Parts: sequence; C-alpha cells; structure tokens
Amino acid sequence: MATSAVEQLRLDLGAIAPEEADQAQVDIIASVLDFYQGDYRKAIEELLLDADFLRDQLYTASCLISHGIGRGWRPRYERL
Repeated sequence: MATSAVEQLRLDLGAIAPEEADQAQVDIIASVLDFYQGDYRKAIEELLLDADFLRDQLYTASCLISHGIGRGWRPRYERL
C-alpha cells in the first residue's frame, strides 16, 4: 500500500477528547498494523523507509543551519 503526500498513517485515537489524550493509552503498534491491514512485513518496511527519510531530512537540515543558530547543538541520527 503506497501512500500519497495526502494520505498518511493516522493513529486510531477513537473519540478521545484532547484534554484526555495525555492520559489515554493508545496502542501504537495495533494502529500501525491496522493501517497496513495486518501485513506486518509491509508495516516494518514502511517504518524503516520513513526512518531513513527522516534521517536524510535531519542531515540536510543540520547542514543548512549554522553552528551559531544551533548554539553548538548538533543532531544525533540514531537513538541511544
């Protein structure tokens, strides 16, 4: 299932009011699998592609900002 620029993964939050969203337990894994109709291989593939895309965007952004504007901060590309 290819997604267009308009169609994106939306977590199934149900009818949770915004003030209750902080306390609500959302099963993110179930929401992702529901989006891909239970195809876990496709879900993993798409999530890895998204992570790769976001790393590339982070790299590009880090090349464009100056050392001064970031006050010495540099992004990390992997979670530790």
